[in-house]
Amino acid sequence: MIQIDKKEDCCGCSACSQICPKECISLKEDNQGFVYPVVDKTTCIECGLCEKICPILNQREGRDSLSIYAAKNKNKEIREQSSSGGIFTLLADKVISEGGVVFGARFDENWMVRHDYTETIEGLSAFRGSKYLQSIMGNSYQKTKDFLNQGRKVLFSGTPCQIAGLKKYLRKEYEHLLTIDIICHGVPSPLVWGNYIDNECKRLSAETITEISFRDKTTGWKNFSLKLDINSSKDSNIVSQIEPFRKNVFMKGFLSNLYLRPSCYACAFRSGKSHSDITLGDFWGIQHYYPEFDDDKGVNLVLCNTEKGHKYFSLIDAEKIRTTYSKGLKGNPSLEHSVLKTKHVDEFWETGSIHNIEKICKKKTPSLVKKVVNKILYILRIK
Repeated sequence: MIQIDKKEDCCGCSACSQICPKECISLKEDNQGFVYPVVDKTTCIECGLCEKICPILNQREGRDSLSIYAAKNKNKEIREQSSSGGIFTLLADKVISEGGVVFGARFDENWMVRHDYTETIEGLSAFRGSKYLQSIMGNSYQKTKDFLNQGRKVLFSGTPCQIAGLKKYLRKEYEHLLTIDIICHGVPSPLVWGNYIDNECKRLSAETITEISFRDKTTGWKNFSLKLDINSSKDSNIVSQIEPFRKNVFMKGFLSNLYLRPSCYACAFRSGKSHSDITLGDFWGIQHYYPEFDDDKGVNLVLCNTEKGHKYFSLIDAEKIRTTYSKGLKGNPSLEHSVLKTKHVDEFWETGSIHNIEKICKKKTPSLVKKVVNKILYILRIK
């Protein structure tokens, strides 16, 4: 049976709980808000399926991409609604137009993130935009398998660990399954996110939140903002709270790696180990390589990892430039490297308070000399 001795050995993909024939594995939250499998030993038959399909216990070899692109959706409205270049929507449109199903992450009524599926073009809007949380999987793997066994085409998008979990759960390759993962920094604590939302609602006298965007482009794609649309209890009007990511307290803590899932500090699914068909991310630094392609409204870095992925990408009507892995990697070190866990992580969790983030981030702020050195190193790296 599955047993988690060290929390860094569980990515929270939920494959074990979904594969269990006796449904005796439940996912329980720890004191940081992350879920881990717990086995009911009274009903477990010790079939070993949970261990056989665990993507961390059964890691795959890394692999290189077949082709790499800078790309963006020609539809400016869709690109505005998307975190990067809107390429996910084009791929999803293609699958749905062929009678398929698309799985992705959406907000629920409490502004937590859940995996869900849609069979309509209209339903894709809920999946657009980054959600810097690990989605609650529910029975998404089971539903995916059901659709595939019905002969339906399925696009399944998620974090690299979720794609690896799906692949292990299915235990065989399906010709009509297209998998897309994202270039992942790591997933932050849902508990901290919930505390942040509660704190903002009190601070802003918000009666309800009507919309959240982690990657709002009002201040530009490169200087993106976290946007909250709130219904104010003071005057019942919808008010937008927009904070650039460098100033927003939740984003500062997230990008400082203060409250990521323990497995994210030693991610087992970088360097192509998820075996997704396509990897999508932001083409950070594109202005240095293809300035004519950059309008600060978002450009995707697209890694076609399989022949299937390359074929699907070739069929969509997008603006594309063929590029190299090295150019994409310079702005996306998360393709190969896990984020660093520092002493500040334990310091944050001594209280786990959203109010502790600013104090810790100030300690991490580099000196002017260090900023200059880092800038020089960055300029040298991109040349």
